[in-house]
Parts: sequence; C-alpha cells; structure tokens
Amino acid sequence: MNYGICHLSIVPMRANPEDASELVSQLLYGEIFKIIDQRKKWIKIRCTADDYIGWIDRKQYASITAEQYNEALDRLPIYSVDLVDYVSTPNGALKSIVVGSSVHYCDLLGDTFEGQKHQPTQENRELIIEQALLYLGTPYLWGGKTPFGIDCSGLTQMVYRLIGRSIPRDAKDQAQLGDALSFIEESSPGDLAFFDNTEGKITHVGLIMKDNYILHAHGEVRIDRLDQTGIFNTDKNTHTHKLRVIKKIL
Repeated sequence: MNYGICHLSIVPMRANPEDASELVSQLLYGEIFKIIDQRKKWIKIRCTADDYIGWIDRKQYASITAEQYNEALDRLPIYSVDLVDYVSTPNGALKSIVVGSSVHYCDLLGDTFEGQKHQPTQENRELIIEQALLYLGTPYLWGGKTPFGIDCSGLTQMVYRLIGRSIPRDAKDQAQLGDALSFIEESSPGDLAFFDNTEGKITHVGLIMKDNYILHAHGEVRIDRLDQTGIFNTDKNTHTHKLRVIKKIL
C-alpha cells in the first residue's frame, strides 16, 4: 500500500482518470490518503478523513511513507480557520491554503504555518452556525469544498469538520447519521435538513438555524426560510426543495 498527502491548496478529485471527468470532491492542503489504484497519469485514492474515493493527477500530491502515515493517524486535528491563509515552504516561498486545511500535517511537507488555527477538543454545537457563516455568499460548485466554490454536502461536511465531527461527503450518506426529528420545532441550530427529488432520492442538505431559517448552498451559500414543505426562496417566492427528514447529528 502506498500513501500520499495533498501539498497544494486545492486538488480536484474526479470520478474517472481524465481531466474532463466529473469533479466529485476536492482535497485540501494537508489531507492524507491511501493510493488504491494507479494509471500512467492518475492515481485513485481513498481519503483518510472520510473514506471518499476518487482520482487525482499524479503531479498533484506528495508521497509519504507507511510509517509517516500511521504516525499521522494518531495526531489530533488542527485546522486553519481564516478563509485564506498561507504556509511557508522549505525554500521560503508562500503557499496559499483555505479554511479547513489540515495544518497538523505541515511537518510532513517541511512547511510552516503561523496563522490562526483551531484544534477541536470536543464537538461544540454552538460553533456550527458561526463556522457556517464563513461560507456565506460562496458560489455553488458541484464537488467543491472551499470558500471559492462549494456544494451543499461539502458545506455541511466542512462545517462539521471545523467543530470536530467527521461526517460523510455526500448528502445521501450524511442522511444515514443521527436521529430523525418529526417537526422543525424539535430542531436546534446546527441540525441537518435533507431534501429529496421526485424520485425520492436525497439530493440536498442544509444547516438549520434558529427561527426557521436554513443555511445551504443553492446558486450560492445563502439563508432561506424553512417550513414543513421545504425551503422557501423569498427571491423566487416559491419552494425550491422538498423536505424529506431532519436529523440531529450532535
């Protein structure tokens, strides 16, 4: 088994080993992974943080040893918290990183990070909405996980990561977690609301806020009203998503 680490700020993960393939997710700086298949120009990886699988370009990672990988698994996570920051490389250059980057693995690359950081010591529900608001106005990007572009489940995954809870990458898998609530009135800020399509498949997720508001990625990360029917978009004066279930994860 071979292992790697993301040494760049953002690396695209694709469904198939080609540049034109669907963007399914992104690696952020410092994320480690296992290499489970290889092609001439591509490697197939399994992300350690969430077991997500995809293909990345061979030129966009750094190798680490099995010993480094296993030692890294025992470290407590430390994440960058500013929307954009930087690390210093061994040759003195500056490399940009985004919020949620895994700076506890800087030393594996010989880099140095001196910016604002956060080490989650416990799952703090009170921080969920505070962290989520960092992404407000971020444009929607299928497969995105950053303040330059993010999708609905990437948003919820990153927000939960920043408060110390690892959840799956996709909305349909996130919906398998936690306890279902019968009514919106039973929910608390930070609970997740899931929405389905006409075929009954869960295709959307958002973060519940107080007073029946929801923060979600739809065109951009925005705040809309939530009722028992679903998400009501005041700009369009219509419901845009049909509510399936509300889950309490914490």
